[in-house]
Amino acid sequence: MKRFVLWVAAGLLVVALTLLFFLPASWLTPVIEQQTAGRISLGDPEGSVWRGSAFIGVASDANTALVPLVPGRFSWQLSPLLLLGRVDAQLHNSAALQQPLFIRGSWRQWSVSPSGVMLPAERLVAMGAPLNTLRPSGQMRLSWDSLSLSQDAEGLAVNGAMQLEMMQIASALSPVKPLGTYRLQFDWQGKQAQLMLTTASGPLLLSGEGKIIGGRLQFSGQASAAEGQEERLAILLNLLGQRRQMGNKNIIALEFK
Repeated sequence: MKRFVLWVAAGLLVVALTLLFFLPASWLTPVIEQQTAGRISLGDPEGSVWRGSAFIGVASDANTALVPLVPGRFSWQLSPLLLLGRVDAQLHNSAALQQPLFIRGSWRQWSVSPSGVMLPAERLVAMGAPLNTLRPSGQMRLSWDSLSLSQDAEGLAVNGAMQLEMMQIASALSPVKPLGTYRLQFDWQGKQAQLMLTTASGPLLLSGEGKIIGGRLQFSGQASAAEGQEERLAILLNLLGQRRQMGNKNIIALEFK
């Protein structure tokens, strides 16, 4: 009888491990949705949790299909050593990532290798207001140095520098194309980040500083038109914020709190 129980236990263990190693990639979908508060999800997942692929998508509401947010499909390889508390993952997407991404660490602490991801500004329309009104176009690139991340009961902590480059940005609401090229710097220190927005070139001048604390954005900046472009940019500027007088020049206050 004892031997029979051992054989049954061994058989159940083999079945459990087999099921575990062949978990479908779709099991990752609710994890991604939970971590992004439902804003981002996995589209058309294929393969398994350990080796699979999917596209990153967003839906403007619950009744619409996912719209790809980033070009191409992401493929991943995740070591089964995760079951023992060790994270060793690779992420590939030749259409979007500057180079493959490597994530290593434990269940609660990870290091992320330097890389960057390309994002056509047109894809942001799927994220809803106010982007679906502005209907931006152009190219965006989010890049970072080595990042360290950790998770605790209070949330996710990030340490490292990131930069969002917004190149040749335009809007369907403005006849001026392009509006400009901009850079947004992120200096992550735990659960908060310092932000700085600057204009590299273009007739629409944007600048400002802010911070992210506990997932909430606080930003104070300004928008104005380059000399000779005030009339052509008037409609767009009025949509961005309220006018203020600064010296002998009208600016638009950009405030997010």
